[in-house]
Amino acid sequence: MPKARTAVIAGVCTVIAVGTVAAFTVPAASDWYRDRHEQSSSYRTAADAKADRKSFPGWVPDGATSVRYTMKTTGGDRLLKVTLPSAVLPQGCTPYKPAPDLPGPGPKAGWFPKDASTRPTARCGLYYTFLDGSTLYGWQSDADWIASNKTGE
Repeated sequence: MPKARTAVIAGVCTVIAVGTVAAFTVPAASDWYRDRHEQSSSYRTAADAKADRKSFPGWVPDGATSVRYTMKTTGGDRLLKVTLPSAVLPQGCTPYKPAPDLPGPGPKAGWFPKDASTRPTARCGLYYTFLDGSTLYGWQSDADWIASNKTGE
């Protein structure tokens, strides 16, 4: 009887140990799998970002500061946050009224507003953008990026 009891206790302990390990590793593995093709960077200026990343948008003025940039490496999804020298959209941006079928931001970042898809007021290149004071937020959708590559824009 004592051997059977010891075997049951050992079995229960093993199940608890395996369950505990799974509880911690499965969510971490899931997060890694979901975000493995995302890269995030911070730069002092837009000029620094342009020098480091070919994909960084050229329409952002070189003097913009406090740059945050997140991109998917498997397509054209991008997020952007920069502080502009003044609360004026960069040259070449055009007014935009959100359409009902507006593609929302693909990647996620803690510094990017959760309600961004309801706020764009301009298109800057392929980016949907808006100003919050002198901070410009923008995102580029994979679908727009694919379409522009097909047409050679």
